[in-house]
Amino acid sequence: MKAQDLKNSILQYAIQGKLVAQNENDEPAEVLYAKIQAEKQKLIKEGKIKKDKPLPPITEDEIPFPIPPTWKWVRFGEIANINGGYAFKSTLYKDRGIRVIRISDFDEQGFKNDKIVRYEYSSELEQYLIENNNIIMAMTGGTVGKSYYVQEIPERLVSNQRVATIKITCNINPRYINYVVLSSIIQADIQSSKNSTNDNISMDLIKNFRIPLPPLEEQKRIVVKIEELEPLINQYNQAEQELSTLNDKFSEQLKKSILQYAIQGKLVAQDENDEPAEVLYAKIQAEKQKLIKEGKIKKDKPLPPITEDEIPFPIPPTWKWVRLGEIGYTQTGTTPSTSNPKYFGKDIPFIKPADIFLTRINYNNEGLSILGSQKSRIIEKNSILMVCIGGSIGKCFKNTQRVCCNQQINTITPYIVSKDYLLYTLQSDYFYKSVWSKATGTATSIVNKNSWECICIPLPPLAEQHRIVAKVNELLKYCEKLKR
Repeated sequence: MKAQDLKNSILQYAIQGKLVAQNENDEPAEVLYAKIQAEKQKLIKEGKIKKDKPLPPITEDEIPFPIPPTWKWVRFGEIANINGGYAFKSTLYKDRGIRVIRISDFDEQGFKNDKIVRYEYSSELEQYLIENNNIIMAMTGGTVGKSYYVQEIPERLVSNQRVATIKITCNINPRYINYVVLSSIIQADIQSSKNSTNDNISMDLIKNFRIPLPPLEEQKRIVVKIEELEPLINQYNQAEQELSTLNDKFSEQLKKSILQYAIQGKLVAQDENDEPAEVLYAKIQAEKQKLIKEGKIKKDKPLPPITEDEIPFPIPPTWKWVRLGEIGYTQTGTTPSTSNPKYFGKDIPFIKPADIFLTRINYNNEGLSILGSQKSRIIEKNSILMVCIGGSIGKCFKNTQRVCCNQQINTITPYIVSKDYLLYTLQSDYFYKSVWSKATGTATSIVNKNSWECICIPLPPLAEQHRIVAKVNELLKYCEKLKR
């Protein structure tokens, strides 16, 4: 169980009357409710609060769960004075004056003090003052429904429009009401309204919230019990976060180890019947020469032979060390002139470094027209795209459709080589470190195509490549399970 789930369960038990024992000597909530209504009428007569329209009684269909017989279902507006904040003109904000609390100025943990705004105080702002033991709630925007229990105001505060201020009537424990606000019964109403009104909740919704009201003494006992449990929940949450971090680190280290074993020939058994990598290498070179003659790819300069000093670890005798550029067609992307709008469109995806992830490529960000693709370079399906500039150097993945890309990406289209084996090789810790060792530049690191395609990689027999991929895929599933 997650820490938040545990907290939600405790709050649910609390508002159902299951967290602490009932006491037959407690004054029933029905009596408490009558006192609250009498107090509200007194405040209305004194002009301290405004008279609201009567709220509809709670019907049987609205009651989500049973509560103890000494409790009572009430509407929020029956036990609290609720207003929606003052419509300040932002052009009149000042460096001095009363502090204005906007939606962006608070969260569930408290007030934020980085962008304080103030306003000249006048008597018309009095009803919007935030006081000790009030609850404030965001009524609109991406954080609609967030609330904060103001235990003690740091200075005089006034609420901006769309920040609801909930002033709990006397004879009610405001901490208990705050826990009700945080519970599923209120949060479900907020979520439902948010989804149907595009991130907005109304004053009517807040006033009509259903509140399970216990006797006052039981409210106090509930608060004491929750506050007793909260440190334990926090400890549980911290332990959960530490375990999650440990699992992520362990999972990532395990993945690195799997890929390292894979490219060293230690993950699956060798088969003496496999055609050696030397033969595969000859076939790859023949395929490249054929494509060059047919004019499908350009002829590159021969890459230098691999020296003993360049070999980082031993590999099986049926394998072969090759340079990356020897087993495929390498390219660097290019960007058509941005001053010509005819070059851009939706005909072919145009990939940038931010579109490449370790498990996918985003094809829906930018695109080129057919004309634009002719001014760029086409990267065939089943190629591997790797970021070659900036802090994301080495990030790579395979493409499942023809694309173009910008000049911050190097690509390789492999021949007679498992694209998945090559991807795992390029995602290995060995290759990542090799790439960074080739990086140049002071302000911005960059790996040019010539350096990139000269990196040495271990080439197994083709049949073994497929066995390696199958085993890596199997093991990586377990790595993902460790993260959950």
